[in-house]
Amino acid sequence: MTSETSLLSTRAVPPRERLIAALDVPSPDDARRLVTALGDAVCFYKLGFELLMSGAYFALADELAGAGKKLFLDLKLYDIPETVGRAMRSLRARRAQFVTVHYGARVLEAACRERGELGILAVTVLTSIGPDDLRDLGYPAGVAAEQLVIERARRAFEIGCEGVVASPLEAARIRAAVGPKLAIVTPGIRPATAADDQRRVATPRAAFESGADYIVVGRPIRDAVDPRGAALAIQETIASVFA
Repeated sequence: MTSETSLLSTRAVPPRERLIAALDVPSPDDARRLVTALGDAVCFYKLGFELLMSGAYFALADELAGAGKKLFLDLKLYDIPETVGRAMRSLRARRAQFVTVHYGARVLEAACRERGELGILAVTVLTSIGPDDLRDLGYPAGVAAEQLVIERARRAFEIGCEGVVASPLEAARIRAAVGPKLAIVTPGIRPATAADDQRRVATPRAAFESGADYIVVGRPIRDAVDPRGAALAIQETIASVFA
């Protein structure tokens, strides 16, 4: 461990459940093949937009839940509050741990009112967003993504969200601003140095030592020559961090 040990998550989560593998593949069959290849190396999966467009998203989600897997439904819901509330009511029957909702105070309030047992994760600022993107969205030149993330994380906590999705580079500041009760789920995890189209990235160890509770790993596992081996290597890192 490092001098940043005090930032480590104190949530009662088994270390192996802190790795969420992203099923960012085009079809349920591709997802099943990856899940089979990973075996017991991964017990928590994220299902995102690509699978949603396959037409069998919820059938696959139910299948994975029935097999004892934990689920993160990365739907990034965003609409008027009433519509998001109705969507949450429909999602209650799904045996998922997390569902994402794009930041918006009234939208998050509606989602939290109707969540049932689902944990709402507020999407603060996408990890692909950089300064040029913020300017395109109409923010003044002086506004940084990190500033928006902290402000939105604090508000999401006040509203009652289970956690936030945020870059590992902002995890420490979120933890300092909000404390240990808000779950921090971090995408943009790269065991190697390649950052591809994600702007704000970190290694698994760095993410956890910065305060992340869970990490989401996609391409480094999915595209590995040995996906199971890649996942096990990350699990070994997690076990050492939380030893």
